[in-house]
Amino acid sequence: MTGLLPVDEARARILAGALKLDAETVPLSAAGSRVLAANLHAKRQQPPFAASAMDGYAVRAVDVATVPCSLKLIGQSAAGHAFSGVVNSGEAVRIFTGAPVPEGADSVVIQENTVPGDQQVEIIETVTLSRNIRKAGLDFNQGDLLLEAGRVLDPAALSLAASADHPTLQVVRQPRVAILATGDELVSPGENYRPDQIISSNSFGLAEIVRKAGGTAIDLGIAEDRLEALNDALDQAIATDADILVTLGGASVGDHDLVQPALAARGMELDFWKIALRPGKPLMFGRLDGMKILGLPGNPVSSLICAHIFLTPLIRAMLGLPHAPDLRTAVLGSDMGTNDQRQDYVRARITTSADGTLTATPFAVQDSSMLKFMAEANGLIIRRPHASASQAGSACSVLMLR
Repeated sequence: MTGLLPVDEARARILAGALKLDAETVPLSAAGSRVLAANLHAKRQQPPFAASAMDGYAVRAVDVATVPCSLKLIGQSAAGHAFSGVVNSGEAVRIFTGAPVPEGADSVVIQENTVPGDQQVEIIETVTLSRNIRKAGLDFNQGDLLLEAGRVLDPAALSLAASADHPTLQVVRQPRVAILATGDELVSPGENYRPDQIISSNSFGLAEIVRKAGGTAIDLGIAEDRLEALNDALDQAIATDADILVTLGGASVGDHDLVQPALAARGMELDFWKIALRPGKPLMFGRLDGMKILGLPGNPVSSLICAHIFLTPLIRAMLGLPHAPDLRTAVLGSDMGTNDQRQDYVRARITTSADGTLTATPFAVQDSSMLKFMAEANGLIIRRPHASASQAGSACSVLMLR
């Protein structure tokens, strides 16, 4: 296995030249979890008027400097229904939380400190100037920079954009990722199948990885092991303007591995196709015009692990985002033998002790076709090439999956 490309170098080559995609405008209601493409400034101030922070009475502070005192009640101000008059000496306006403070008033006495009457209100506690009033522009003023480009639009950011009167937002276009499964042995879930066929499963897990990374998955279905079928699928990928084409299986050099020849005939610039990784050695990467090609192994576990390692950071790079995998330090829950020249990603169950220590216990069987253990695993133990044998209790590095 000489000449295998190290994992870190393979990832660096995949990310090289992965530029942030162009911007598009979407409705605010569709902008959740998208990446803001341009700085966002306030179109208005918030609040747009001095507003009461409490239920009570709008007064002039000088009128309630000595208590108890009685003020004439001249009206009320509620949210969406402002009092249109002016508060003069000896007067008060009933006011509710969020309502505009009427002209002439400079403070709000909370209702607990009053004794209301029909046409007057008795104030029993003094109040300082501007007490219980949110001044106009307290949150932000027109023209203020509220959100910087590159911000992932979480719930608070969306609410802020709405408050600043932005019905649409400029966001980075989501990478379009076309997913193509290959192989005569594959059928879709629910279809009739022969005894020598299996259910195609990889595409569904990969589509979710794409979605979580911020991309849009395009399912191209299953292509038979024929050049004509592969060419038809490639035509579909090109027609969808895919930024990334992910193929599953068929990228090696066996008699039935036709993905590389089909892509080469289209002019694909092959970068590499074998890496020092377990599981996932037969991984291919190339470029076809403006489309990046990522050929993943056909084994389900291999394809999912490779997608976590390579596809997720590629999608995030196209969104202009850094990729920070959830790497943690744990202790081994059982002994592990020596490793060979391939970097190993070992499915494991990660548990947390009362003192916060993580324990990573590898599953006894690591066959790359076994999805059950992949679904049970919440992390991967990362073992460097040529790692020596490790005993239970020794430190290890883990990539958390969930």
